[in-house]
Amino acid sequence: MSPQSMTGFARSEGTHGRYRIVWELRSVNGKGLDLRLRLPPGLERLEPDVRRLVAERFSRGNIQAALSVAASETKLEAVLNRDALDAILALRSQLGDVIDPAPLRLDTLLGIRGIVDIREAEDSDAAAAARDTAIQEGLEGALVALKQMRESEGAALAEVMSAQVTRISELAAVVEQDPSRSPEEIARRLSQQVAALLQDGASLDSTRLHAEAALLATKADLREEIDRLKAHVAAATELLEKGGPIGRRLDFLAQEFNRESNTICSKSNSAAVTSVGLELKVVIDQFREQVQNLE
Repeated sequence: MSPQSMTGFARSEGTHGRYRIVWELRSVNGKGLDLRLRLPPGLERLEPDVRRLVAERFSRGNIQAALSVAASETKLEAVLNRDALDAILALRSQLGDVIDPAPLRLDTLLGIRGIVDIREAEDSDAAAAARDTAIQEGLEGALVALKQMRESEGAALAEVMSAQVTRISELAAVVEQDPSRSPEEIARRLSQQVAALLQDGASLDSTRLHAEAALLATKADLREEIDRLKAHVAAATELLEKGGPIGRRLDFLAQEFNRESNTICSKSNSAAVTSVGLELKVVIDQFREQVQNLE
């Protein structure tokens, strides 16, 4: 399964009877799944199903979904306002001895405002249900296309991030192999510092100084940081190969990468190691920026 980017666009267009149905989906980065839905008036009943279908396919991203349903031809019907007609007939009966008793003509009734309303014909329940099914099928097609685009972009991101993880591994190896980390070099530097202190201050306790030097040597050791970097590299590599919704876990690893690089820089007793640590921070920042795009 490929990792998914959270950015993408998809459009699905089709027809059902006299209706043209268009779905447009846009997806951008988000901490969770946030769907903003725009449905035509009268189709609000579709919202629960739309949200369910989106949640079945995506776990993160701000997704905008817009539906357009337009009729290619207008079907009109004449609707009789029975209450208004009854009121007119009752009035005519009351005025029977005043007005012409001849039967009312159809053109006369049509001329009375409110008796007949010409409006667009409503679909039958069966026709409306069939149209709703076509709308859902169009949405499913758009969701498939959106997922394919997100997976395509995710695969490209995974390649970039894999190269960054490889670089982090290489820099960790450089730190590990730096001569300043050898026990002999650490001992030599500490011996020089202790000797300088003893020379300048004869009253200093040499035993206490050697104990403090040993403690400093332990604190200056980068073995734990290097081992943790290696473990995080292995975990990140496994996640990128596994794919799926891995963004949150990679973001956590990016934080751990950053923590170890900070510690390496703070504990470094070599300009070369400090330089590598700073480069580590740059690569890790780039890695974390890319992680923000993954589901």
